[in-house]
Amino acid sequence: MYADPQTLEKTALEKTPHEEGAEPASPSAAKRPTTRGDTETTPGTRPQREASAVKARKATPRKETKVEVAKRHSHFLRGTITDVLESEQPAFEHDDVQLLKFHGIYQQEDRDARSVARKTGVKAPTSFMIRSRIPGGRLSAPQYLVFDELASAVGFQQSLRITTRQTFQLHGVVKDRLRATVASMHNALVTTLAACGDVGRNVMAPPAPRTDPAYQAVRALADEVSDALAPRTGAYHEIWLNGEKVITQEATRKESSGEAPGAGDSEPLYGERYLPRKFKSAIALPEDNSVDVYTQDTGLIAVVDPTTGPPTLRGVNIVVGGGLGLTHRKADTFARLASPLGFTTVERAPTVVQAIVKVFRDHGNRTDRKHARIKYLVEDWGIDRFRDEVEALLPFQLEPWQTIAPLEYHDWLGPHEQGDGKVFYGIHIPNGRIADVFEARRKTAIAEIVRALEPGIVLTPTQNILLTDLDRKDVETVEAILAAYGVAAAPVKPVRRFAMACPALPTCGLALAESERAIPRILDHLEDALTTRGLDDETISVRMTGCPNGCARPYAADLGIVGRKAGHYDLYVGGRLAGDRLAFLWAEQVAEDAIVARLEPLLDAWARERRGDEGLGELARRLFARDVPTHIVSGAKDVPAEDVALARAEDEKHVYAEGPMTQSVSRNETTNSTQELS
Repeated sequence: MYADPQTLEKTALEKTPHEEGAEPASPSAAKRPTTRGDTETTPGTRPQREASAVKARKATPRKETKVEVAKRHSHFLRGTITDVLESEQPAFEHDDVQLLKFHGIYQQEDRDARSVARKTGVKAPTSFMIRSRIPGGRLSAPQYLVFDELASAVGFQQSLRITTRQTFQLHGVVKDRLRATVASMHNALVTTLAACGDVGRNVMAPPAPRTDPAYQAVRALADEVSDALAPRTGAYHEIWLNGEKVITQEATRKESSGEAPGAGDSEPLYGERYLPRKFKSAIALPEDNSVDVYTQDTGLIAVVDPTTGPPTLRGVNIVVGGGLGLTHRKADTFARLASPLGFTTVERAPTVVQAIVKVFRDHGNRTDRKHARIKYLVEDWGIDRFRDEVEALLPFQLEPWQTIAPLEYHDWLGPHEQGDGKVFYGIHIPNGRIADVFEARRKTAIAEIVRALEPGIVLTPTQNILLTDLDRKDVETVEAILAAYGVAAAPVKPVRRFAMACPALPTCGLALAESERAIPRILDHLEDALTTRGLDDETISVRMTGCPNGCARPYAADLGIVGRKAGHYDLYVGGRLAGDRLAFLWAEQVAEDAIVARLEPLLDAWARERRGDEGLGELARRLFARDVPTHIVSGAKDVPAEDVALARAEDEKHVYAEGPMTQSVSRNETTNSTQELS
């Protein structure tokens, strides 16, 4: 699974050829016919409607959003949070709800309890999700055990969840336990400040604890970027720690310079309004792009010195403008891969990232949060103008993009050499949920291992966990404890090994459909379908979300399953683990129990027509979507590629079983679809 960065760079630079004074191209590049299920009645072709939507968005004067007003009046994220914490008020109101996010806290409810509340009139108590900020996902054994104990004491179903951004979050914390929970993390030198909100979020990095100079430099760079993006407001320790000075790992690194996060009442980087929206960043190595660097707002790709000897870091290629959230049926919202910006040295990289943040801060959309991510700014301006704006804030120019090796993917499960005589061991955590469930008692097993061996801990971008700095003899101990508690280090089949899902229901307020609770059922059926076709040992990535915001990065997977409404999903195919291209729409509004059946033409084609070790996503693009852009996925629902597959099956006189796949599609529609996408 490889990516060609030079090809990607060329594609990214050419995809929006802006002329001086002209409007930018719309996200959807191809003219497409209206097909079944398309209920829009706006005159004109879809590209014309999309272009009109972009122009209208730019031309219509709008007031700043309520969130912007809340930030500006918050006195650097204080609001009235302290007053509410110390009152009998059961929940926070709008402004404070938004400000809490900057402190790493989301106000939530148990949505399963809504129907009970309607019948009984007794509303379920408000609960909260607390997310930590852990650059690169690295923890000590004592820090891990603090999280394990908190999960037992205050967590939803006594579980702990690894996020897709290499950090922990606890669900189900009640209001009266918020301060004590945050303080417990603080005492373990972990912060929740800027784990959420319109700031730089947790900085991701390759998880393997390899000891060669390149890996060491990447880990150090993740810390430096995290420090550079950390807020400086003193509100955090005033609210949660009774004014106690924050002494986190990154604060310790910055204390000598007086730049510790949470140190004052000004924000040199962010200002009083902070950013228009969240800002996600990650660092990748060519040999490990498990962070999906092109899906980030800003990504750094290590350029390794090709000389002989231990690999060293020469600098980083920089990409900007990625992001995976979109809105169903909104043509001017889209998921997007980041565009190549240039190259810089390791020493200058944090300064460049800060300059990118400042451009976003000053020019991002503050009137419409659906268009406030940096990807819309890059798409509207084009990468050349964006580069000019960044360089105007720097005392140096960016260098041209450097040649790098194709990107690869690793999940690092099982035992691996670190390079210093020690080993590390990767344990698969389905959907990142560390819990004791039925016969698989992962939470108990991992805690016992950590107490016995005191390893380092790394949380991975694919929601797994690495135990580091082990002696070789410790591997037997790890595997014996896992076996005793019914835990396998890695799934037998790739379809489960490379699957991810967001939490969705019952805790997420944005979920339109199930995700984490539904994916085991879907994988059962999908594994059966793959096995009957002799494909069960083939690598395939499956990612599922309960809404189109893309937290589990579904648009970058071989198969993305995205919640559309209760019990129904849009299906996307065409990505791959290397993370260098996005998927395209296969089918929309598919009932959960029909998902695998609707994929059967694609699975049949994969079994019959693949070339060598061609993956599902690669084959899907070759057969059904060669002309569909690989860098962008519009919220508009154009012709699903399933229509193309049906037409192709008819042309080849393939016969599919009766059931969900036998749908009425006019010959004209399928012919037009085939001509458009072939």
